[in-house]
Amino acid sequence: MLDIVRFAFDILAFTAVMVLIVLGLGVIASMMGIFNFAHGELVLLGAYTVFVVSEAGLNIWVGIIAAPIVVGLFGVVLERTIIRRFYASPIIAMLGTYAIGLIIREIVRGLLGGHYRSVAEPWPGSWSMLGLDFSIWRTVIIVTTGAVIAGSWLFLVRTSFGLRIRGSLENAMLARACGISTGTLYTATFAFGAALAGLAGALVVPLYQLSADMGLRFLVQGFLSVMLGGVGTFEGPVLGAAAIGAMAAGLPWAVPPVLADPLVFLIALVIVKLRPQGFIAGARK
Repeated sequence: MLDIVRFAFDILAFTAVMVLIVLGLGVIASMMGIFNFAHGELVLLGAYTVFVVSEAGLNIWVGIIAAPIVVGLFGVVLERTIIRRFYASPIIAMLGTYAIGLIIREIVRGLLGGHYRSVAEPWPGSWSMLGLDFSIWRTVIIVTTGAVIAGSWLFLVRTSFGLRIRGSLENAMLARACGISTGTLYTATFAFGAALAGLAGALVVPLYQLSADMGLRFLVQGFLSVMLGGVGTFEGPVLGAAAIGAMAAGLPWAVPPVLADPLVFLIALVIVKLRPQGFIAGARK
């Protein structure tokens, strides 16, 4: 029973990390209809913000709070100068955002000098239950992920501003006829997704060493999570990320670790082949 509890916590912790990283990507893909292949680098920028603040001698919580703000503002600039030119061509959008990500990654690589950097956990140590020890910081990530999912869903689905966003993205011409500034809403949506990526990077960087390639490890998993869950709803990418995270954390307990990652992708690809619309299909709500 104790092994099952520990196993369940490990799966839940990794799944929370995966969901938190994919959430911003899913918002942009589902609400705007484009795949942001620079999303991993937005996560990297959030992590790098925390590192810079920590190196400056400031409290690490300052960096965690600043990360989504900094990356969100960067998202505003990125959307207004580059991303909005790609809305009519999703394929070019993927290629363009991948190029942007490559540029960001190489700039950060130069700033880091090609080295790996560590960031201390804001709340180190563990708490005990049933004779087992659980990481405090992983618990914080689990709780924060739940709060962010709930808050994002309420904002996008249950507020008038979220309704205007979804309406504008569904029928921009009709929205403009109703007096809605669609350009502003597009910028706000992309900035919101970028801010979520920055928050994800800030929270997970204590768990992983910071390097310029940090975002790459999440790019393919994030893309696959969105495809698995389904584009066009808020819930789809979240469920897809939960499925990928659970498989990635659980399979190494059953098969050799070297086979776990390929098996995750194989299972996900089979599901996408059998159900190309994803777990949750349908138009934007």
